[in-house]
Amino acid sequence: MSGPIQTILRRVRRGSRDVIENAVSQLFDAAVQPHGVADSGEYRIDELARLAGTTTRNIRVYRDRGLLHPPLRVGRIALFNDTHLTRLRLITSLLDRGYNIAHVKEMLSAWEQGKDLGDLLGLESAIAGSWATEKPQRMALSAARRLIDDPAGFDRLVSLDIIRLDDGEQATIMRPTLVDAFIEIRQYGVALDKLIDLHEQVAPLLDQISAILVQAGVEEVVDKINPGAAMPGDVEVAQLITTLVRFRTQAVTAVGATLASSIEAQVESVVTQMLGDLIEKQAAAGE
Repeated sequence: MSGPIQTILRRVRRGSRDVIENAVSQLFDAAVQPHGVADSGEYRIDELARLAGTTTRNIRVYRDRGLLHPPLRVGRIALFNDTHLTRLRLITSLLDRGYNIAHVKEMLSAWEQGKDLGDLLGLESAIAGSWATEKPQRMALSAARRLIDDPAGFDRLVSLDIIRLDDGEQATIMRPTLVDAFIEIRQYGVALDKLIDLHEQVAPLLDQISAILVQAGVEEVVDKINPGAAMPGDVEVAQLITTLVRFRTQAVTAVGATLASSIEAQVESVVTQMLGDLIEKQAAAGE
């Protein structure tokens, strides 16, 4: 990764870490207030569902599972307040990140008991879930060498930290999806050296794209949560955190779609050129 890109990423992390951690902490604080705290809004269940972007059925499930505090009862009418709305937005945000209902309940309960956010989720997880789509795979060093089946290529992958050598006779495949792709493409006769060369050419370009996207996502929040100024309202904070939570998925989808479209166009262009050249050669041979 180039120096300027590293500088950008460090600045993004350093400039946003405390601000966003504080925002997430305050959001959790607002979401776990005990019932009875004065709130400005009162909502029936259908209105609460509309404001939170969910369904009345989901709200009832969350209530039954203990994720939402009981509503205020006025006769036969159940009234919810802004604490319910904030908590409901947070629940939806966590579920969107892949946590299940049991995990969400555990996190909210832990926060109510005073546990630290960093201990509970980890800062990166609290901000935007797990950004790493791959889980490293640990195996015996001998098995890793057999998997790659190319001593020189194996050493190059180690130097790129795609494979990490652990103490003793163990190795960790840090990028298993990438390694699997290399192995599959090699079946078509492409040398591992060439695949690693391509990776080294493409990786810095992807780092630049990632830096631009991450910075854009962080700026969206930092611009609205000004350090030193009063925090926005609970609902707005919930919306900002949800923006960050969903940013990763949408960014990956957008980049993936753009890359797929670009590759498709390039393949079509190359194939057309190859066929055109072949037709010209055949025509010239027949003259």
